[in-house]
Amino acid sequence: MSINLADIRQDYARQELSPDDCLSDPVAQFERWLAEAIEARVLEPTAMHVASVGDDGRPSARIVLLKGVEDGQFVFYTNYHSRKGSQIDAQPWVALTFFWPELERQVRVEGRVARVAPEVSDAYFDSRPYTSRLGAWASEQSSEIPSKAELVKRAAMFGVRYPLKVPRPPHWGGYAVVPDRVEFWQGRPSRLHDRVLYTLHDDASWRIARLAP
Repeated sequence: MSINLADIRQDYARQELSPDDCLSDPVAQFERWLAEAIEARVLEPTAMHVASVGDDGRPSARIVLLKGVEDGQFVFYTNYHSRKGSQIDAQPWVALTFFWPELERQVRVEGRVARVAPEVSDAYFDSRPYTSRLGAWASEQSSEIPSKAELVKRAAMFGVRYPLKVPRPPHWGGYAVVPDRVEFWQGRPSRLHDRVLYTLHDDASWRIARLAP
């Protein structure tokens, strides 16, 4: 590679962040930042990096779209039989990371994850485009397939089976992450970044502290 990666640097100077600037509840603070990211037309503001760990101790991560912030929980949807679903079944803890480079911001969330109620998954599934609903049936997510043609064939097969109303597959639905640790990061010059950490206490109160960058 002719490009020297060590020479790639970006200095950050848009804004500052202090614990005094933050709301008392981290989910409310996240919603404030998410609204600002959407207003700033950040590319894919709801995209989040979801990290999970299976019973073999190996971490795995991927980008998933946040689909709700409800009752203090972060909600996303996926195939329960996927690799992430299997890992969550084995170890019900995940870490989420949001990165909004246009605002020089990052949010990290850690917490326990569990499936949402079936009726919640049903309601979201029914709101999806028809072809996406067929895709949930056609894709045996994370499984090996012989070819793309086989996937297209399966989608067509389910299209014939469900020409109008597509029910939610039993292997597909939502997860909700209940946070117990949330960190807000604001880029600053000279790598002296601002980091504010919320930690949940046993009495359900949040402790707010500044971290060294």
